[in-house]
Amino acid sequence: MTVRDEYDPLAPQREAAFFYGLFLRGHTVEDLRQDIDVPRTLLDKWMRAHDFEATFRENLQRVYTYRKQVLAIFDGLVLNEQNRPRIQ
Repeated sequence: MTVRDEYDPLAPQREAAFFYGLFLRGHTVEDLRQDIDVPRTLLDKWMRAHDFEATFRENLQRVYTYRKQVLAIFDGLVLNEQNRPRIQ
């Protein structure tokens, strides 16, 4: 069985939901976004490292893509929350 066979397609949604729960408990959106995100500059720095093997670089690229998916889902959840009508 390969890593791809073990991939859970709902993992990004679950992780985004975890961070959304922290948001609902009062953590700031910006702090949470920084915890989720991997800046492109950091990925570029990792890719330039000469001591990383090709397979490890591929894994780094997958991590970067995964984190961006989690961030997009989280942003959608937060936007939904902010646009939700309040019942009084």
